[in-house]
Amino acid sequence: MALTSYKNVRPWAKAIQSAVQAGTMPPWHADPHYGKFSNDSRLNESEVAAIVAWARNGAPEGNAIELVPLAPMVEGWQIGKPDVLYSIAEYTLGSTGNDEQVTFYVDTNLKEDLWAEAVEIRPGNRKVVHHATVWLETPRVESTVPESDDHCSQAQTGEWTSILASFVPGKSAEQWPVGIAKRIPAGSRLKFTIYYSKTTGQDEKDKTSVGLRLVKHAPQRELLRVGLHNSTFLIPANAADHSVTACYTFLEDAEVLSYLVHMRFRGKSIQIEAHHPDGRKEILISIPRYDYQWQSKYLNAKPVRILKGTRIELKAIFDNSPNNKNNPDPSKPIRWGEGAGDERMDGWLEFVKPKF
Repeated sequence: MALTSYKNVRPWAKAIQSAVQAGTMPPWHADPHYGKFSNDSRLNESEVAAIVAWARNGAPEGNAIELVPLAPMVEGWQIGKPDVLYSIAEYTLGSTGNDEQVTFYVDTNLKEDLWAEAVEIRPGNRKVVHHATVWLETPRVESTVPESDDHCSQAQTGEWTSILASFVPGKSAEQWPVGIAKRIPAGSRLKFTIYYSKTTGQDEKDKTSVGLRLVKHAPQRELLRVGLHNSTFLIPANAADHSVTACYTFLEDAEVLSYLVHMRFRGKSIQIEAHHPDGRKEILISIPRYDYQWQSKYLNAKPVRILKGTRIELKAIFDNSPNNKNNPDPSKPIRWGEGAGDERMDGWLEFVKPKF
């Protein structure tokens, strides 16, 4: 519903009261006991109390003279007009059948590297694009990994990812601090992975794009990202608390700027833990009640220093039981996959090398 006027809000007063008391709105899923985040959207106790009192007192209208003007509505790009724009070929989504995940490839035709200070994926059709990821593809050597729920038993199972940007419910555009930029290598190819939800009952067209705002001066530090993934797990049928892990060991000091995690319908909880070289363990972020419909990027209020030799563990718990109301079919064992009914187990840390 719209929240742009008293007339819009008044019919929803009791629902708003219930949501803020339960902590389901504004959406924020990180456990407050671990980490401090600059984009923490939770209301404080006095804000919740004010809303509850307003609703209980009949939701009266305030003094129009004291009304704060609405913030400008952003109709176009959040990052401003992109300096570089890449789009998929127009795609037609049929009206029947299951939701679809479709992959598109777009050549950049770059002859030299570019440096982006902001990146935004803009769905061509918001009615059907549920989430999307754009990857940077450059030639690399593929390796095989043994099948396992526990990737932390391997010597080094994390991998440098080529993800450029993502669009998921609740997530804003990628914009990094001044002096930090993402390198787009010459000769890169973009891989768009788009999940379409068939919500309208009719054929729909989409032409999703990714826009880049380039730096005006050479960046001081390169934005790097490490991904932790397990693509070989097997969640048994009816399993209510199935654990899957993935790990990565930093080979040099780093300053971590943000975290992003991703599972699907059976995701129950997920956390990122640092195993420091001195033996100390530290939970960097914990999401005890994962919600596939609200996937946020968590921005550290201050960069978190990680020393060389620190092992990062991503631990996910999946609920493939009938108790999970989001579970499409608890009678089936589930593996990693690109299909709408498959599962994922992904985590990303953005970081820069420390200044000396």
